[in-house]
Amino acid sequence: MLHLLLRVRAGAARWLRRPRPPRLPRTRAGRRRLVQAGMVACVLALLPATWMRLAAEGRLHTTADVPRTDVAVVFGAGLWDGEPSPYLAHRLDAAAELYRAGRIGVVLVTGDNSREEYDEPDAMRAYLTRHGVPDARIVSDYAGFDTWDSCVRAKKIFGVDRAVLISQGFHIRRAITLCQAAGVSSYGVGVDDRHDVTWYYGGTREILAAGKAALDAAFRPDPHFLGPREAGVEQALDGIRAPSATPRP
Repeated sequence: MLHLLLRVRAGAARWLRRPRPPRLPRTRAGRRRLVQAGMVACVLALLPATWMRLAAEGRLHTTADVPRTDVAVVFGAGLWDGEPSPYLAHRLDAAAELYRAGRIGVVLVTGDNSREEYDEPDAMRAYLTRHGVPDARIVSDYAGFDTWDSCVRAKKIFGVDRAVLISQGFHIRRAITLCQAAGVSSYGVGVDDRHDVTWYYGGTREILAAGKAALDAAFRPDPHFLGPREAGVEQALDGIRAPSATPRP
């Protein structure tokens, strides 16, 4: 019996030591200050997303009216069994459409190849070639681990000064804003997709990603991997211009 009482007493002592949930203010003024603090927190959380929307203003287009630009950048969006996910396939479809229409000359595919068994850029290249884009007009960035990395590498590694960016509507404003901050004059094509669970998840994720984007634009960190400059884009563009530069007989 004594042993049981000691166990009950020890349990009660542990319960008393547990942290209590914070109590709501009892006064009207205290509750008003709590509501005001919550409103301020919400405004601060939404500021980066508002900044991105304003920064991308006037730079969003469709595949039919986007300005003619030498280079298009397609951002990775995951693989399914080694093939582009449906969202990524729609981005690549838009790039192929722009190429066939003569609105772009070169496609820079940028994605994750951090593991040997996972290669977004090569999967993207293979998809584009199956849809009519010549292999010589595709350049691969194997270290586009996130949007900021892709934008910085497009500028510093591949020498891209101006580009059409292709992504889903929920992501394209962040892509434009970050590439602008990285020194790439950018236009965006927001690919439309079925508004399924993935779409709404992407939209919610963008609110959180906006905070990181603001920090990246403000502090401009180096990407995870920078590496030496590559001439792939320049060589692909030279291959387009060479025939027109040949004097006629």
